[in-house]
Amino acid sequence: MTKRLRRGNLQVSETLANFIENEALTDTKISSDMFWEKLETILNQFVPRNKELLQIRSEIKSKIDKFYLENSSKDIDHEEYINFLKKINYIVPEGENFKIKTKNVDDELALKAGPQLVVPVTNARYALNAANARWGSLYDALYGTDAISESDNAERSTSYNPIRGNKVISYAKEFLDKNFPLQNCSHKDVNSYKIDDNSLLVESLNGTNSYLKIKSQYIGYQGDAKNPSCILLKNNNLHIEILVNKEGNIGAGDNAGVDDIIIESALTTIQDCEDSVATVDAEDKVLAYRNWLGLMKGNLEDTFEKNGKTITRKLNPDKTYITSSGEYKLPGRSVMLIRNVGHLMTNPAILLKNGEEIPEGIMDAMITSLIAIHDIKIHKMNSRTGSVYIVKPKMHGPEEVKFACDIFGAVEDALQLERNTLKIGIMDEERRTTVNLKECIRMASERTVFINTGFLDRTGDEIHTAMEMGPIIPKGEIKNAKWISAYENNNVKIGLECGLSGKAQIGKGMWAMPDLMHEMLQQKINHPKSGANTAWVPSPTAATLHALHYHEINVFDIQKDKCNDNNNYLNDILSVPVSKGHNWSQEEIQKEMDNNAQGILGYVVRWVDQGVGCSKVPDINNIGLMEDRATCRISSQHLCNWLKHGIFTKNQLVDTMKKMAKVVDEQNKNDNNYIPMSKNFDKSIAFKASVDLVLEGDVSPSGYTEPILHKSRLELKSMLG
Repeated sequence: MTKRLRRGNLQVSETLANFIENEALTDTKISSDMFWEKLETILNQFVPRNKELLQIRSEIKSKIDKFYLENSSKDIDHEEYINFLKKINYIVPEGENFKIKTKNVDDELALKAGPQLVVPVTNARYALNAANARWGSLYDALYGTDAISESDNAERSTSYNPIRGNKVISYAKEFLDKNFPLQNCSHKDVNSYKIDDNSLLVESLNGTNSYLKIKSQYIGYQGDAKNPSCILLKNNNLHIEILVNKEGNIGAGDNAGVDDIIIESALTTIQDCEDSVATVDAEDKVLAYRNWLGLMKGNLEDTFEKNGKTITRKLNPDKTYITSSGEYKLPGRSVMLIRNVGHLMTNPAILLKNGEEIPEGIMDAMITSLIAIHDIKIHKMNSRTGSVYIVKPKMHGPEEVKFACDIFGAVEDALQLERNTLKIGIMDEERRTTVNLKECIRMASERTVFINTGFLDRTGDEIHTAMEMGPIIPKGEIKNAKWISAYENNNVKIGLECGLSGKAQIGKGMWAMPDLMHEMLQQKINHPKSGANTAWVPSPTAATLHALHYHEINVFDIQKDKCNDNNNYLNDILSVPVSKGHNWSQEEIQKEMDNNAQGILGYVVRWVDQGVGCSKVPDINNIGLMEDRATCRISSQHLCNWLKHGIFTKNQLVDTMKKMAKVVDEQNKNDNNYIPMSKNFDKSIAFKASVDLVLEGDVSPSGYTEPILHKSRLELKSMLG
């Protein structure tokens, strides 16, 4: 049983109360009594509205289901469908044009374009690695991934392969030639770098001198001007460092002594309290909050063993360079945002007077903002403008965005923060937000610092909304459906119309295959080409490689061109990906079932049994994919949809789940913490949860996986004591 302490009329887990009072509140000048009193006031004010908004979601979904069922025997007229959505207030009237008025935004979100990491804040090592991924070694990123081919004896190995190393160096210097060209030679032919009259001067192998073609790209240096150890350059408002060390492992064999090229990589990092974590109770939430506190105070550390050595990870310090006018400083870390949970879930960490769990989103808003005071008022290491960046997921339409902003305002008052200190990142990942994006942004016009296309959750909501309409096309085909490209284009169009360029991020979604960096380099350049000034990557290494795209593409120039987009994407956005006249073979159906079932089981078993909310899960072809609740939502909703429409039976589903559970067990046989599902299906909580995600997918709110996952994880934790 959870021991609880009474704070006013609230029943607070002792674990959480001790953390708040003895750690989070320290040095904030906010008393314990004041904190709990203000939180109770906020809860009394906003809990009823929270419930009301969730009820509206349910009522709208019921009306859409009824519409589909009543029109199941005919082709639905598209205009009739849109008029119906307007009638039920699913699509709200669009107001006059406007521009956001957000102030005090850090350059990394407003004026720079580059990669964005998303990382579970519950894992201190990952959280630190992500924050430190502001800078990354290009040589390491190329050498250690498939970005460089292993052909012609260039294999990756535990010991250094000079053939592969030469390929890496060649690639890196081609990058320099392309983005930081010299006047009359290649970086491959440089014999020495030096600083001359506030310019970068190079001597080539043939003895001639040369400068950068664009001299302003040179910013500063470290070391001695005649023999610098580091040269700082800038292109498209992104920095790189050329590290020179003629005694280094690589530099010793380089004509100019270049030992590495360091790329400014993850400009921003989302420390995640939502889809990539499994935080179901006070103990879990305190772990997330405590790590966030360490990040905001700058003292988070993690010690671990690697290759037989004990390593302690800390936050990187800032960087300092020499210029003709004095010191030039750059942050050593990403600017960190914190992703709170959405409006749906409650958490037993705090109970109301009547014993009800409080909305987890309200708890997150109050506590993560309290913790951020350690940055904006005390240490000032993260936001140099004094802002707190809160990413808010899974909101359905303008009313819910306004609700989030109203909570932020109340939290600001409670914590004695200036109005609009709390900025909002609006995730465009639910259909009702997509079709009302302009009005959603209007509701947060003084707080918006971020919109993005979370296409994974968005696909889950697409399927759930159309659950009664008919069988959805196979999952692999959805990626090419008409609504997807319209949705992606619309997000950029609306963002630019609302004045986000130069004030806020327009983001794109995750590259989910961390081992396939060559393919990422080929494909993910499309994100900056789309006009998005950030996009999600799954690792620091991926951030370094994706950063190369932002040197090649000037996103803000692209945005200027995209401002002339006069397309109306609504019709295509509302083109539902339902199969018409499908004729799938039993083999095709079984393949789809196998793929979805394996993905669900591979993710859920780690979530329920180990509390791992995001991990690299091998798919049915043993390709590692980054899985979180969003990917699980798609797979479970897709199977639920096909089951509902008779594409397969419940018995076929259970048989498939059992077959795939054995596959997942085999894939995890080397994990000492893994609990096999197939030893006893009836007793495996993870297996039952996986099946329930499908069987109950049509009644689960918005098709979310959280209710079943949280219930199952709490059940297992209770069994383990």
